[in-house]
Amino acid sequence: MTAQSFDRSIKIAPSILAADFADFGREIQAVEAHGADWIHVDVMDGHFVPNLTFGPAMCKAIRPHIKTVMDVHLMIAPVDPYIDAFADAGADILSAHVEAGPHIHRTLQAIRGAGMKAGVALNPGTPAESVEYLLDMVDLICVMTVNPGFGGQKFIHSQIDKVKELRAMIGDRPIHIEIDGGIDPTTAPLMTAAGADALVAGSAVFKGGSVINPVPYGENIRAIRAAAEAAR
Repeated sequence: MTAQSFDRSIKIAPSILAADFADFGREIQAVEAHGADWIHVDVMDGHFVPNLTFGPAMCKAIRPHIKTVMDVHLMIAPVDPYIDAFADAGADILSAHVEAGPHIHRTLQAIRGAGMKAGVALNPGTPAESVEYLLDMVDLICVMTVNPGFGGQKFIHSQIDKVKELRAMIGDRPIHIEIDGGIDPTTAPLMTAAGADALVAGSAVFKGGSVINPVPYGENIRAIRAAAEAAR
């Protein structure tokens, strides 16, 4: 994730929100063995979004099982009091929503100051312009293509134009554009054609498989990747 190693190759980031909650360690090992590039962790507080998932302690518990990149997406407010805890838990990337606090620039500074890559997340109703003056502070922009809170929602097509706008705005800066929500082999190519390079997928990766039978995980990841790469 250093600037030197930055590349815009397609990265598939399975969301463990769709995995077996009783077996996260083996689920992570299974998807990584079958082609996952990153592991996406959706942290929700039941306040900023209408769901409650997990926090720093769980992230710390699964960190030893993650050999790739631990991509932590905070759907919580406030963010700042928890930055050090997620750094201690081993997050490689920590993303906060523009609306999660009054000073997103300060939040991004604090994330980088704690030694992590800084991500900023945009809800479907949040315009691309909201990050225009943050581009030199971020390593990743996460575009929500569903309303945050639950997996398995329907993809919001209006976000395609937002991604095109962000890609033009980024220029040659080493910033990933990540898509979170409703990604499958049908929607993935729409987003990579628009300029995205990191794709979060939950049910589309984990469907049909299990830690006992992880082969479908690999088939699902390859199908998403192939569709995404064909559209570039």
